[in-house]
Amino acid sequence: MAVYTQVSAEALGAFLARYDRGELLSAKGIAEGVQNSNYLVETTAGRFILTLYEERTSTDDLPFFLDMLDHLAADGNPVPRALPDRDGVAIQQLAGRSACLIEFLTGVSVSYPTAAQAYAAGAAMGQMHTSLAGFDQVRPNPLGADTWRPFLERCGRDIDTIEPGLFYRTEAALTAVLAEWPRDLPMAAVHSDLFPDNVLMLGDRVTGVIDFYFACTDVRAYDLAVMHTSWAFDGNGENYDPAIGKALIDGYASRFPLSDAERAALPILARGACLRFLLTRAWDWLNTPADALVTRKDPLAYWRRLETYRKDDLFA
Repeated sequence: MAVYTQVSAEALGAFLARYDRGELLSAKGIAEGVQNSNYLVETTAGRFILTLYEERTSTDDLPFFLDMLDHLAADGNPVPRALPDRDGVAIQQLAGRSACLIEFLTGVSVSYPTAAQAYAAGAAMGQMHTSLAGFDQVRPNPLGADTWRPFLERCGRDIDTIEPGLFYRTEAALTAVLAEWPRDLPMAAVHSDLFPDNVLMLGDRVTGVIDFYFACTDVRAYDLAVMHTSWAFDGNGENYDPAIGKALIDGYASRFPLSDAERAALPILARGACLRFLLTRAWDWLNTPADALVTRKDPLAYWRRLETYRKDDLFA
């Protein structure tokens, strides 16, 4: 989550008047994330999340995201649905952006997960994959493996301002990963961004899975690989915790068994995930507006993860 678009109290009050969700008491911008503008909104009826969809999120994709959330919620997964107004309309317009009022889920995201919390989060992903086996809508991944080399070319040599020589090192790593990238594993609707800050917990219990705006159709096991890269390392990408890594895989497999082929592919899928987040973080690092209320993420933290995956099989 982040804030790129500012919303006045008057505009937000008029927006809320379309709903039966009480009167505005407060609204606070949420700085985490990079995709859309988000506010924590409190009214006389409760708390909600207001999301304004920025240019990176196509309005044409919103029905896929919202239908996916409705499908998951109907099957008992703890995900936040977009709330319709009195006329039954969920996708609105606010401050020149498409916008939704979203259910608020209790819980906190953990910065230093325990093995028990990682197990629960992995199980939550496995349960979602079980539910999504019955979801037949398709959205190609706009940040899938075939886009990574063009993405690097868009960053260009400016990426070397982050660290000298990063362009050539990334180009070589891309060549190696794409040569081994699996093309015959099961595809499915996936979250593709299940970082710790997108999982809400109370103790060791998952109370919410949020931020589905990178959701797409891709290799199903890639979703787990993305999760592994984000949960099993410290924030700087320097230290790997094998207990967390094992707990994630075990939790996932308790709800959705992995095939032998999927297990064998996890190392290359994880290296690909590292490149995907290195590249998007680099782009955001180079192009985030100076006045945006958003926390930029260190691209090199994913280069360090990539180096670890290249040296060791962390899934053995």
